Amino acid sequence: MSIEILLVEDSPSDADLAIEALRKSKVLNHVHVVEDGVEAIAFVRHQGDYANHPHPDLILLDLNLPRKNGREVLAELKSDPDLATIPIIVLTTSSAEEDIRSAYSLHANCYLIKPVDLEQFMTLIKAIEDFWLAAVKLPPRRT
Repeated sequence: MSIEILLVEDSPSDADLAIEALRKSKVLNHVHVVEDGVEAIAFVRHQGDYANHPHPDLILLDLNLPRKNGREVLAELKSDPDLATIPIIVLTTSSAEEDIRSAYSLHANCYLIKPVDLEQFMTLIKAIEDFWLAAVKLPPRRT
C-alpha cells in the first residue's frame, strides 16, 4: 500500500524539491500538492475539485500561505475529531520561537525549518522519509 502525502506549499520551487526527494523514496508514496490553506482544507474534506482525491496519510504544511495560513489550517484540522489523527509536519522557513510554540500548541506533530541550502533541504526530506514513511506506524486511513 502506498502512502498519500499532501504537500501544502505556495513556493513552486520548494514543492518541486520536496516532490523530487520523495520520488527517490524507498517507500511507495503519492504526493499531492496544493498552494494555499483553502485548497488544503478542501482536499482533506474532499470538497469541490478534490471530491475524488484520496485521504492523506501525512500532511507537510507550510505556515506562510495565501488565503488561509498554515496556523489556521492546523487549528481547523486538529480541532476536527475525524481529521485530528492525520500527522501534520510543519515545514517552514520560520525559526521564530512564537511560530514554533504556536504550531505545537495547535498540535503539530513536528516542526521543521526548511534549510536554504539545496543539499540540506534534500537531507531534511530524506529524514522525513526515513522517520515518517518508514519507521512510524501511521494511523489507519479514513474511508
